[in-house]
Amino acid sequence: MNVSLTSLQGAIWGQFVGDAAALGTHWIYDLEEMKAKYPGGVVGFEAPKPGHYHEGKKPGEQTHYGDAALLVLESLAACGGRFRENDFGMRFQSFFGHPNCRSYLDKATRQTLEHLQQQPGHFQNGADDSQMATVSRLAPVVVAYQREDFLSMADAIRRLTLVTQNHPTAVACSIAHGMLLRTILTGVPFRDAFELTRKSREVSCDGSDYFEFAYMLRELDVETATGRFGQSCPLPQSLPSALHAAWKHPDSFEDAVLSTIRAGGDSAGRASMIGAWLGALHGIEGIPNAWLEKLSQRDRIQKALDQLFSHLSE
Repeated sequence: MNVSLTSLQGAIWGQFVGDAAALGTHWIYDLEEMKAKYPGGVVGFEAPKPGHYHEGKKPGEQTHYGDAALLVLESLAACGGRFRENDFGMRFQSFFGHPNCRSYLDKATRQTLEHLQQQPGHFQNGADDSQMATVSRLAPVVVAYQREDFLSMADAIRRLTLVTQNHPTAVACSIAHGMLLRTILTGVPFRDAFELTRKSREVSCDGSDYFEFAYMLRELDVETATGRFGQSCPLPQSLPSALHAAWKHPDSFEDAVLSTIRAGGDSAGRASMIGAWLGALHGIEGIPNAWLEKLSQRDRIQKALDQLFSHLSE
């Protein structure tokens, strides 16, 4: 399978950039409120306002989604390019369970930490949760397993999902997202990859249905379609919203990410997925360099990437 290095890098960098770009406006559902808070317009990398979920974080930092994604990347790098649920699980528990953790603890994180208190070391019993935890962090796993058959990749994605989400919808949507990203990485244009994933026998009905929903509203603008699907975190709302935004703006990483951010709600999770897809499609050169330079964890990400790719080239 011939995959360019710039596409592999773009998928991972795009995921982090999409998440960080949404930090300040994340979870603002009222679009009029968003306009009032940012009268100059939303251009990405806004600072969180007082009282915001991510208050205290600075532009360029990751949301909790990106914080967990970095743990996935570093775990893969440390484990020779293999996903080891025990290694990632311990990193996750150590980071999010630390009393000084500055990152938001969502439902999946809180329940996972509770389960680990009850069953220490059991890293395949995540929360009963079907929101965007895993889909926002799985790009490094897809990259690490890109040269292998899809069953091996799907197994790694399933194990990643179960660390924090023990829910069939979360597993199905994570695998569908992984299949789409895998297909894009081979050089297939986004809309063609969308169709191939939608019709793939490897993707369950629970995953492919959301591709159907996104396709049905393809004539609508992103803000309107996201409002129809729902701006919230659950995957039955967020996955078709993300797919729709990427479908509408396949030629521009920046336009696709900003369109979903401006649509409000759980924009960071959606932007993480969109960033991975379009980063893979256009390569790292397709991601605005000014956005890449804003990432607070850029050096840490680069170090882990270098280590991961050194294993993948062996």
